[in-house]
Amino acid sequence: MSAEILEATQPRAAGRPVSSGAVVVRLAEPAEHEAVGDLLERAYTADYAISDEYRASLHAVAERAAEHQVWVAARGDELLGSVATPRPGRTISPLARPGELDFRLLGVDPSARGQGIGRLLTRHVVELARERGLVRVVMNSGPRMLPAHALYASLGFRRLHERETHVVEGGTLLAFGLDVDPGPQAPTPA
Repeated sequence: MSAEILEATQPRAAGRPVSSGAVVVRLAEPAEHEAVGDLLERAYTADYAISDEYRASLHAVAERAAEHQVWVAARGDELLGSVATPRPGRTISPLARPGELDFRLLGVDPSARGQGIGRLLTRHVVELARERGLVRVVMNSGPRMLPAHALYASLGFRRLHERETHVVEGGTLLAFGLDVDPGPQAPTPA
């Protein structure tokens, strides 16, 4: 049975959980790092063959969390998906430029696909960018990750062809970007 995923409407400070129906987006706890690595491996190997090196990078959650932010979408104790973002003022990949928030390793457990988890995590990243006063969200995606490309396009991301320079096994990494609406502005005093 699919859980109903509702878009969060309340602003929140970075690090505070965002609830969306029965699903909460929050920072991963250290005790969950191994489970997040296992989730990412299931997510990435369900549809693709990956190298041992990439598999090891998926499992390097503790190292990633020490430098960046590792978010999870969870329903109770069940981890459904994960995404990594840089801490404020930093980047997580060479793709990002000043004023941009980049993200990596968006993965949804195969058992949770079709429930809006990837959309929820991506919207969370966009909201982080908005809260940080950034103007764009960017990310790379593998050339064979067509369902991810469709998700990004449905949310308004567009290809950044001029930034597609990194070649990986299977082709060139695709670059996507979404300009961030700064949200409602306070009225200017007269």
